Amino acid sequence: MRVLIVEDEKRLAEVVSAGLIAEGYGVDVAHDGDTGLTMARNTRYDAILLDIMLPGINGYQVCQRLRAEDDQTPVIMLTAKDGEYDEAEGLDTGADDYLTKPFSFVVLQARLRAVMRRRGSGLAPTVWRLGDLVIDPAARTCQRGDVPIAMTAREFAVLEYLASRNGEVVSKTEILEHVWDFAYDGDVNIVEVYVSNLRRKIDAPFGRGAITTQRGAGYKLAADGG
Repeated sequence: MRVLIVEDEKRLAEVVSAGLIAEGYGVDVAHDGDTGLTMARNTRYDAILLDIMLPGINGYQVCQRLRAEDDQTPVIMLTAKDGEYDEAEGLDTGADDYLTKPFSFVVLQARLRAVMRRRGSGLAPTVWRLGDLVIDPAARTCQRGDVPIAMTAREFAVLEYLASRNGEVVSKTEILEHVWDFAYDGDVNIVEVYVSNLRRKIDAPFGRGAITTQRGAGYKLAADGG
């Protein structure tokens, strides 16, 4: 899942970003409203964490403009304001939820999962069932039949994205853009490492071949789980 954080408190943005990345999210950060709006328009995000008091246009305006353009990406407003009128204004502009600072990171994660379930956000079903391969994004679990499969947060993020595109060929660049952050400038072949790890976990022990390589194009996760 890819998240945009629009927050002018740089320390807070860094802490939230680091926490989400550790959980396997792809994260981009903007520190003012104008930049945040541009990034939201130019990149597909699964959710936006949007501060209200921002340099340039404020969070209300960012949300209003996205909704006016029929962008239905889930938005959670982050603010130090806790008055009921402030909350109502945020929701009236089209936000999906409202979180008052300071907030618990555990609660933030739960709110993210909740708004994405409500909106769908292009993530398809709540649970993917590809043959006997079952992937649960909310619980962040994977299993073959009754056998649970342990994996790292980043491995799960790659699998989750392939599952959201199951049956389609997904390029390395698309995986990088969705799972790693916008500023990643490392070796694109890192994707091969993670795909290889996933094959060793979800395919090899079960004699399956769910993840196939489409030479020169990318990878495909079989819709029937291989």
